[in-house]
Amino acid sequence: MDAIKNPFSPGAGSPPPELVGRASILELARILLGRVQAKRPEKSILLTGLRGVGKTVLLNEIERLAVRAGYRTLIVEAHEHKSLAALLVPPLRKLLFELDRMAGMGDKAKRGLAVLKGFMNGVKVSLGDIEVGLDIDPEKGAADSGDLESDLSNLFVAVAEAAEERKTPVALLIDELQYFNQKELSALIMAMHKMQQRQLPMVLVGAGLPILPRLAGESKSYAERLFSFPDIGALSEPDANQALQDPTLAVGVEFEAPALKEIFHLTQGYPYFIQEWGYQSWNRADASPITLQVVQAATATVLQRLDENFFRVRFDRLTPGEKKFLRAMAGLDPKARHSSDIADALGVKINSIGPARANLIQKGMIYSPAHGDMAFTVPLFDEFMLRVMPHLN
Repeated sequence: MDAIKNPFSPGAGSPPPELVGRASILELARILLGRVQAKRPEKSILLTGLRGVGKTVLLNEIERLAVRAGYRTLIVEAHEHKSLAALLVPPLRKLLFELDRMAGMGDKAKRGLAVLKGFMNGVKVSLGDIEVGLDIDPEKGAADSGDLESDLSNLFVAVAEAAEERKTPVALLIDELQYFNQKELSALIMAMHKMQQRQLPMVLVGAGLPILPRLAGESKSYAERLFSFPDIGALSEPDANQALQDPTLAVGVEFEAPALKEIFHLTQGYPYFIQEWGYQSWNRADASPITLQVVQAATATVLQRLDENFFRVRFDRLTPGEKKFLRAMAGLDPKARHSSDIADALGVKINSIGPARANLIQKGMIYSPAHGDMAFTVPLFDEFMLRVMPHLN
């Protein structure tokens, strides 16, 4: 069939043609945005889930909800090589300038810029040529102590007060939250605690891997009372079928029931993989309906694409020792991936695998769903490891 008309969209953060199975999350976000706008307290939201379940897609959809509700939105993506402060300063600077240009009485936006400049001096943010403003001096003593927890809270208060003065609520959306270190995550949680205590119009919607609730709890014991942590998992079979069938039916094409069942079996309901199998099956089909035989023929192409792109980019970041650790883990029963089982498979003592395990957790490749247990953060990565490393030794 015509590849240009293919309705499927595999890609990192690419919006699917049909966003299904996530209505409860979007309703949670709608309530949060509405209650904060009405100066009623509500928990901010931290989405958690494996790679490829659509966390980034949901963040983008929540941003659209926020914009429609009258929010100013700031969206950033955390990564290993940039600090929280360096990520936040440019969008906060832009926001404060926009608030300052809005009609209305008061000068809290100008004060916010002065506090922001003091914050930059205090935390020594390296931003190249970016300056807050030529004619604005930093406000002494507001957010310039160099203590991130105290300074970020004071900065957020100044920004939120400026937004409140302009009757413009703010939504801060942060992807990949697990990359912040404990000090940064603690400062962010403490700053949002200030927002709730003072009922200021700023919300946080973040996303991260399944380790995020534990990291947040370790940073601040009250995190579970400050945030909702909805788990974004795989789609049910009816939702997966809808994600495949609705976009094609809209253009007069359908999947046969056995084809839908095969795709659900192969993808285990993970949205990214559903898009890949749908995309390749459409391209391989000559006409409607898309049959089981078409899906089976497309599978080799899908696996090749996943291996070369989705999986390989993560595999290539690993050291030989880390690859061996993951290969040993992949060869075990998913219900028996305890640290001791991995050490036994490698033929070493359990204390010797600690550094590799810690590095793999830091790189976002594995996480611990329960004490001592290990799981992959990337669905189907165990099958990839068995393909790319058929033998452990």
